[in-house]
Amino acid sequence: MNALSSVAALLISVLLLIGGNAMIGVLTPLRATLIGFSDLKVGLLGSVYFAGMLAGTLATPAIVRRVGHIRASSVFVAVAIVAVIMMPGWERPAAWMLCRGALGFVFAGIYAVIESWINAKADNASRGALYGVYQIVTFTASAGGQLALSAFAPDSFLPFSFAGALLALGIVPLAMTSVDPPVAPKSIRLRLPWLIRLAPVSALGTLIAGIANGALFALGPVYALQIGVEPSAVPLFTAAIVVGSALGVYPAGRISDQMDRRAVMVATMTASVIVEVALASIRFSGAPLIVMGFLVGLTTYTLYTLAVSHANDRAKLHDMVAVSAGMLFIYCVGAIVSPSLASLLMRQFGPAALFVQASLVHAIMAVFALWRLLADPDKPRPPAAPTP
Repeated sequence: MNALSSVAALLISVLLLIGGNAMIGVLTPLRATLIGFSDLKVGLLGSVYFAGMLAGTLATPAIVRRVGHIRASSVFVAVAIVAVIMMPGWERPAAWMLCRGALGFVFAGIYAVIESWINAKADNASRGALYGVYQIVTFTASAGGQLALSAFAPDSFLPFSFAGALLALGIVPLAMTSVDPPVAPKSIRLRLPWLIRLAPVSALGTLIAGIANGALFALGPVYALQIGVEPSAVPLFTAAIVVGSALGVYPAGRISDQMDRRAVMVATMTASVIVEVALASIRFSGAPLIVMGFLVGLTTYTLYTLAVSHANDRAKLHDMVAVSAGMLFIYCVGAIVSPSLASLLMRQFGPAALFVQASLVHAIMAVFALWRLLADPDKPRPPAAPTP
């Protein structure tokens, strides 16, 4: 059984789960803005989501070790459904922060289970490509969920119900799979110093990805509204970012299977800086804005894939959950701070500040990856095995 067929059921679950979460991810700041939440409170909704994810990364290894990958996923999804269906009847900042925090907690667990499973079924010569396929499914689901939001009125309860239904269906393929799950983690402790020593570029790359992606995830819809995009057209901009992401991760992962992954990071981060500087300098609208959103996704969202693949190249099989949980923890540290900071900068300096912040951190990443590449080159990897 090849690696892709061994995770087929998992990828179907990913398609449904991420689709439901993506709908809520865009609907939350959009609906919050329309019902009068302040910019700071909208930013805090993003921060609280990632604070929940951070807490989830601490708890996930123990939960998975206790009940296994599949049962843990079922628990996480059940809590996610409850959080989603509570939101339309409880439109208060504190209540929504509680629901968003719960969603962040359980999706940290879902992502850790998924990513450790995928990495356990791959080897160093195919990890980037397989992880790229997973990311394509993730971003396709995210784009689909966001575009599906256009079919509903933003002030209706129906998108919440639809998202909850997608989450409920998402557990079915995973629960029905006959493929054995990965080995349970040996340790339930989060070992950040070990992870940083193992792959310093991965650690910083994940932090930078959290800073940039967290702010864009939480405030991309607000940015679009502030530059004059109609509310009904906001999902087109955010979906364009996701479509670009889906098309960028597989080629980047496949190329990185053939060479040092850090070199690919340098190239993609340099390209992302150019795109973000353009968005910060010029106020695009209409089709050009959609194209720029596509280019943001194409360049910036490769970073997390490359960072996780690089870290897992250096890890042992029984460390896969620890690596995934640790990467998510670091990602969340960046993503917790950045939405609130970006919302304050946008209020002070205008919507362009969102992409000024992103371009600065991606420039730092490109420089650090280049320095580590020159100072500590990896040993050449064997050529990738032919696809069966």
